[in-house]
This record gives sequence, C-alpha cells and structure tokens, in this order.
Amino acid sequence: MAETATVEAPLSAADGPVASTVPLSRAVPPVLAVGAFLKNTVCFAAGREARVSHDVGNLDTVDAVRAFDRTVEDMQALGGAEPVAVAHDLHPDFHSTHAAVALAERLGVPAVPVQHHHAHIAAVMAEHGTDQPTLGLALDGFGLGENQEAWGGELLLVDASGYRRLGHLRLLAQPGGDVAARQPWRMAAAALQALGRGAEIPERFNAMQGASVVARMLERGVNSPVTSSCGRLFDAACGLLGIKPVAQFEGEAPMALEQLVSAPRVEAGGWHIDDGVLDLLPLLERLIGAEPAAGADVFHGTLAAALGDWVDRAAEATGVRRVALGGGCFFNRVLRAGLDDKFGQRGIEVMAPRAMSPGDPAISLGQVWVVAMTMGEE
Repeated sequence: MAETATVEAPLSAADGPVASTVPLSRAVPPVLAVGAFLKNTVCFAAGREARVSHDVGNLDTVDAVRAFDRTVEDMQALGGAEPVAVAHDLHPDFHSTHAAVALAERLGVPAVPVQHHHAHIAAVMAEHGTDQPTLGLALDGFGLGENQEAWGGELLLVDASGYRRLGHLRLLAQPGGDVAARQPWRMAAAALQALGRGAEIPERFNAMQGASVVARMLERGVNSPVTSSCGRLFDAACGLLGIKPVAQFEGEAPMALEQLVSAPRVEAGGWHIDDGVLDLLPLLERLIGAEPAAGADVFHGTLAAALGDWVDRAAEATGVRRVALGGGCFFNRVLRAGLDDKFGQRGIEVMAPRAMSPGDPAISLGQVWVVAMTMGEE
C-alpha cells in the first residue's frame, strides 16, 4: 500500500466535490464507500472524519455514471490515502457495485457489500457517534435484501458486528414489478387481492388500462414479486383512496397523501404483529370507500401507532431502548411527529438524521460506518 498524504484542512463544498463533513466518534482506517443507485453520493472516511460528496444523481444515465466515476476519483484523491476497503451496495447489478469491485481489485483491498437498510441505520448511528446496539426502523421504497428479496419496511438490530433483521412489514405483491412504484393503483389492486377481494379489481380500476390483466397476474402470481416496502404500502393507500393512481415520479402520491392530513387518528384493530411481521392489511381495508382526507388522517395516525407498537415490542424483547430512523419515508413530517410522540410515551430514545438526509444520499456514510465498525479503530 502506498504511503498516505495528508490533507491539511477539511474541505468545504466550495473546494470541490464534498457536500458534508461528518465528525466521527472514533478514528477509523481509510474507507471509501460508493453509495446507492438513487441519489448517489460517495464517502471517504479516515481518522475522525467522513467526507460525503454532492449527490451525483440516479445512476441510470450516461451523464450520472460519468459524474459518479469522476466523483470516486476526486474523493479518493481528497482522502489523501489509499482505502483499506471499498464498500458498496448489496445489489450486484449497480454500476457502483461493479466500479467498487474493480477498484478494490486494482488496489488489492476487500470490496465489502453492505445491505441497503443496514446502511440507512448505520448512517444515523455515525451521525450520533455510536456503534452500540441500536434498533433501526428503515422505511423506504426499495433496497435489495437477503436472498434477493425486495426490502423497504425493516426493523433491525444493529451493532458493531453487523445487523439482525427482527421483523418486516407484511409482504405485498408488486404487479408488473418496478412499474408499480409509479402506478399506485397497482399496489391497491395487490392489497385487494391480499384481502380476498381480487374480483373487485377490474371494476374498481376500470379507468386504468390493463386492470383485468393485473387482476389475472395477481391471481396467478405472475410477474408480481413481493416486497416489504413501506413506500409501496403508502402507494397502496393512495390507490385505494384514489389519490394519484398514476404518478409522474416515485413518491409523488405519498406526498399528496401527506398534504391531505389535518388530524391523524388511530383506527383500532388496524394492525397485527405476528413473529415480527407487522401486518397493516386491516388498515388498508378500512380505506376502501373512504374520503381521501379522512383516509389520510386514518392512515397516518394508525401507521405511526402500529410502528410505535412494533418498535416497543422489540425494545422489550432486546432490552435496547433507542431507535434510529432511516429511509426516505421519514421525509414525511406527519409520520415523524406521530412516531416522536409514540416513542416519547414509551421512553424510547429517538435517533434521527441530523446534517444528512434520511434518504439515499446518506447511504455512502452508512456504508463507511458499517465497515469501520467491523474493522475496529485505526
């Protein structure tokens, strides 16, 4: 390994690609992390500091990929040392994963895959300066989990040795796969099928092209991969309430749903918890035929209560009474406020993002902290 050079002073965004500098609670060896597929950032950590790049965008265009490649080079140069490990997302098909593996091979260091939701929680832990056991509530649209599963509504226990999945949201089918993220009516159709009401799909969504085809897909389990995603749960609620059944971008419908909330309320019996699985199908069934604004109140209030109950049970079982919140669903201020209230009532410490986003720009910081926690101090 080449000798390290020293960067004389922390860099600001005006100096180059660095957007955020996060102080670390202990010194770590040089680690480079290449972030997520969406809203990608690159992070280089060494000593007691982690530098996170500007968001280079989603890695689905030539321009974004080129920007990513330049940013990796720039961040490595700014780090002033060759990394002892290169961290990347668990997904094997991302450009960032291929780039990380190639760089690690060139440097003769390990390429370390980090599960997406583990990284979300680790990013919050890094900001709060802890590697001690922490419950993690990770809620977003998608991240590849173990056994190639689609995750997005996860309850984890994270510490310096790694993570353990304590539970997840009840699985829902995604008819058509990724297209369901921009067509909330499809997730509503999946909810109807799960409720034993699949025969209602063609009539209820008769204005949607292909509704009968989607109904048959769900009935036969064809091209309908399952997910634990909280983002898709929001979409199902939006589809049932008739809020943007077709969206221009992922997350548009849930944002519209949040804007309708005036007085969140809890629907009794709106959820079940069985062996760590949080089942909100009863809540979704209550939304069928509801007025959108009333449904938005019930959905947000009941979801916060259910998540609070879920985490409280995990806290009782593990003895860990602090929870880190990560993932794009935490941009929802109504949900955050509801959870703060529930956790406060239960005496559970809440660790939320500070300087970093709750969404995917923080993933590279989380990847760095996962590797650093595993490797120990410098």
